[in-house]
Amino acid sequence: MLKAMLIKEFLLVLRDRHALAALFVMPAIFILIMSLALKDVFGTDRALMTYVVTDNSSSALSAKLISNLQESSLLKQGDSLAQFRVDIPDGFASSFQTNGSLKKLEVVVEPDVKQEMLALFKVELSMALMGLRLDKLQSDIGDFSNALDSFDLDPESMVSVRFANLKESEHPTSTQQSVPSWIVFALFFVIIPISTIFINERKQNTLMRMEAMNISTPLLFMGKMIPYLIINQLQVWVMIAVGVFVVPLFGADALTMGDSLPALFVLSSALSFAAISLAMLIATVVQSVEQATTIGGIINILLGAIGGVMVPKFIMPEFMQTLSNISPMSWGLEGFLDIFLRQKGVEAILYESSALALFGVVMLSLAMLFYRYRRVA
Repeated sequence: MLKAMLIKEFLLVLRDRHALAALFVMPAIFILIMSLALKDVFGTDRALMTYVVTDNSSSALSAKLISNLQESSLLKQGDSLAQFRVDIPDGFASSFQTNGSLKKLEVVVEPDVKQEMLALFKVELSMALMGLRLDKLQSDIGDFSNALDSFDLDPESMVSVRFANLKESEHPTSTQQSVPSWIVFALFFVIIPISTIFINERKQNTLMRMEAMNISTPLLFMGKMIPYLIINQLQVWVMIAVGVFVVPLFGADALTMGDSLPALFVLSSALSFAAISLAMLIATVVQSVEQATTIGGIINILLGAIGGVMVPKFIMPEFMQTLSNISPMSWGLEGFLDIFLRQKGVEAILYESSALALFGVVMLSLAMLFYRYRRVA
């Protein structure tokens, strides 16, 4: 009997092309789009800020300042839409040469620039001005100029950076953020096809006929959940394949996987169980396919937005990062980041997996209670 129920459920899913597109094609496209969109955020050679310079001094000293700014890897010369506009005042060079006290530079900042970006730009501008002072000091002290030749302010020459849990040559990539995010979202998208099929079977009295065959509620639910557990595992590996093989074809970094396949299986199974259990609860509560589609879609979007799927959590303000902990999508995302980004094993994802499993047990228990209540009523 269970075998026949599983075959029936697989046939219903395979015939629904829209559901298959939502489960496989849509998240694959999102992975590609977000990997490309966030590429520069994670890039190690990316200019973070754009600027333009208005040189009212027209001197060798102002030209040297502009040259110093151009050497910064964090700055990029822009156009009229640049984030920062630097005005070098008239008399800039003469004030510096006479008493070493520079006329202040005026920096005009676009109103949507974050304060931390402004602080970073001021540091870069100060470093460029410090280069001018060192040049003047070198010319003033004469015989000691050779000692200053070896004085290097380049951070690359003074600091060695290595990312925790990664090899020396590795660095975080946008693909390591986008693939876990959309794996989580894709797994929860089973809410819509499960609800749709369940409600249609209820309206067509298919469930009533199965009950007449003495099929228990746990067996009935199991017959509906097992196919989607398998489909979710296929989703996980399809999304991973997109990150490894497809994304690099469009210029973004390939997904680098951790060394723990058991951790990946444990976490994806727990996340799948949580998503399917939530879907079963929605299917038993709502009255129509339209309600299931609307409510399921809204829940998916809200959980994704809060949980860091739509926008990476590190970009969110602190209170939003705290709020994200209420979303099961956030638990799954953190677990996948532990595997893909931090390259940890099973022990690192036990907390997230346990939380997801507990969430699934609660949702499934409520779904069975609602189903039995409606059957009696």
